[in-house]
Amino acid sequence: MVNVLTRQSFSSGRFYFEVQVKDKTRWRLGVTRESVNRKYVITFTPENGFWFLHFEEDELVFNGNPAVRLPVRAELQKVGVFVDYDAGLVSFYDVEARAHIYSATGCTFSEPLYPILNPGSHDGSRNSTPLIISPVNQTD
Repeated sequence: MVNVLTRQSFSSGRFYFEVQVKDKTRWRLGVTRESVNRKYVITFTPENGFWFLHFEEDELVFNGNPAVRLPVRAELQKVGVFVDYDAGLVSFYDVEARAHIYSATGCTFSEPLYPILNPGSHDGSRNSTPLIISPVNQTD
C-alpha cells in the first residue's frame, strides 16, 4: 500500500485537518514523524513514528501497541485530525456526527510531523474513491 505525506509539516503548536473518507472500504490517516523509515517494511506503531486510524471493511482501529479496536457508530464520511504538538496529543473526530473517535495522549514529539494518508488497495474498484484532505482555517 502507498502512504502519502503532505508537503507541509508542523513542529509546534496545534493543527487540524479533515479527510473525506466517504464511500471508501479501507484507508489509513493520521500523522507521522519526519524521520520514519520509508524504504523498508516496518510496524506502523507510535513507537515507530506513526499515529493513525485504520479502517477496513467496517472495522476501525487505532494503530497503538497493542492496537485499539474502536466502535464504528455509522458510516464515516469525514474524519478530523487534531494535533497539539506541545501537549503530545493526537485526536480523531467524526466530523459529520461531531463526535470524538479516539485520542492518543502522552505522545512525545521531537521532530516535525506530517499528515499521512493511505487510500488502501483498489479492491477491484470497490475502493476507487479518493481520499480528499482539506485544511481548516482556525481562529483563536
